[in-house]
Amino acid sequence: MTQSKYKNKKAVVDNVTFHSIAESERYLILKMLSRAGKISGLRLQPKFMILDDFMDFEGKKHRKTYYIADFKYMENGKAIVEDVKGYKKMPVYQLKKKMFLKANPNIVFREIL
Repeated sequence: MTQSKYKNKKAVVDNVTFHSIAESERYLILKMLSRAGKISGLRLQPKFMILDDFMDFEGKKHRKTYYIADFKYMENGKAIVEDVKGYKKMPVYQLKKKMFLKANPNIVFREIL
C-alpha cells in the first residue's frame, strides 16, 4: 500500500487499485449489494463531463472538465453516484460537485464519509 497526497493508503481489491482503504471497503459493500440484487450496473470511476471545451476572448482553447466519481450504479430504478470522502473536502472538489449536480439533476448523489 502506498500513500497519496491526502495521507490515505491505496488498497487493491479484485486487481483494482483504490485511492483509499475506505473506498475499497465501500466497493466490497456495493459488490455484495450487487450480488444480492439490491443494486445493478456497478461501475467504478465513472466520468462525467461538467464543462465543454471552449475558446476564451483571447482565442485560448480550454479543454473539457470532467468530474470523476468513485462509483455509479442503479438502485430502485434510480441512478446513484457515490464519492467516498475520508478527508477534508477541497475547494476544487466542492466546485466540481456543484457543477456535476447542476448538469445531472436526475442522478442521486451520495457522499460516503
